[in-house]
Amino acid sequence: MTTHIVTGTQWGDEGKGKIVDILTEKMDVVCRYQGGNNAGHTIVVDGIKYDLHAIPSGIIRKNVISFIGNGVVLDPRQFIEESSKLLEKGIKVTPENLKISPRTAIIMDYHKVLDRCREDAKKGNKIGTTGRGIGPAYEDKISRIGIRAGDLLDKEILNRKIKAALKEKNALLVNLYSAEPFDAQELTDHYFELGKKLAPYIVDTDFSFAQFSSDKKVLMEGAQGALLDIDHGTYPFVTSSNTVSSYFGVGCGIPSSRTDDNIGLVKAYTTRVGAGPFPTEDEGHDGEELRRIGHEFGTTTGRPRRCGWLDTVALRYIFEMSSFTSIALTKLDVLNGFSKIKVCTGYRLDGRRINGFPASIESLERIEPEYIELDGWQSDISKIRDFDLLPENAKKYIKYIEETLKVPVSIVSVGPGREETIIRKEHISVF
Repeated sequence: MTTHIVTGTQWGDEGKGKIVDILTEKMDVVCRYQGGNNAGHTIVVDGIKYDLHAIPSGIIRKNVISFIGNGVVLDPRQFIEESSKLLEKGIKVTPENLKISPRTAIIMDYHKVLDRCREDAKKGNKIGTTGRGIGPAYEDKISRIGIRAGDLLDKEILNRKIKAALKEKNALLVNLYSAEPFDAQELTDHYFELGKKLAPYIVDTDFSFAQFSSDKKVLMEGAQGALLDIDHGTYPFVTSSNTVSSYFGVGCGIPSSRTDDNIGLVKAYTTRVGAGPFPTEDEGHDGEELRRIGHEFGTTTGRPRRCGWLDTVALRYIFEMSSFTSIALTKLDVLNGFSKIKVCTGYRLDGRRINGFPASIESLERIEPEYIELDGWQSDISKIRDFDLLPENAKKYIKYIEETLKVPVSIVSVGPGREETIIRKEHISVF
């Protein structure tokens, strides 16, 4: 069995769905190892757009098993609704092509209500969560009072665990947020019915990746970007799980000692959804153009993304801890019309040049980025499939990224479609 990893290296929205979809052609299994349906992956195939939230991107390919790992938090209702929408577009989600770990944490209705109550209470200090219960579900997992996928299959166990969780949740909802309490029996009945629908997908406890023969290829699919990691990201403006590539072994129960490809996704510029520091954000004309041309609106929330220039300081920070073997550079075509392209090469804090990426959120908010300007290519590259045929300035931009991050670019996305891609096979083992 060989293992291949794809993770975002910025604040998410790097185009993971498309890259995973391309790589899946060569895979046998695609695993989602962290995050919840607060992340969205968009795939365009033959002009049809697929928006995925709870279901791994591998579901679009035939003869590929999609696996939702124990590191994920899963909303059963979202899973069922998403499966139905995929069926409307001709994609069948079956127990043969999708499997759920019995250890996967379940997002409950009280998690979503509590998430929204907390965010509303913060007023001017909002984190910018999606309100989908991701954080509270992870909290319960760590507090050892969470509901797991396997619990949905036994009504007595489910009821006992819901009652235990509601002792705290109802007290918070009623006494702190003046919200309505939940009824344990009603929740039990509801989630047990949802569990019946999920039951065919929940694998037996003896399921193991050790079952796969040596010639099988497994792709690990991260959700959000590495700068949203709960430990290494721009805390507290982060997600509630570990998003760095090294977490894949924990999140899917697979040996992490060897990987054949560890691909870091880098968008050709930078975006961010929600609150939090963003040193290279451009709030002027160029930022608006990046948003307009790149259709930068959240797949999950529809919120407009904040846009800015490539930040190599933040990228070096992530790359130094990640051992990436190659880069998938996405949305290069969005820069087609720019005569000059800015790249952040350094940070100044309170007038002094600093080394590295600050851990302090207060420091990051005061950062003044240092830029260089590179010449643009001002031509359409969407029809190009050979790296050597790219405009010289586009190749110079890619080479600058490779030299700065000390990792080769193996994939270049020149448009949203599956076919609008350049593959440099010499830099990636799976091809």
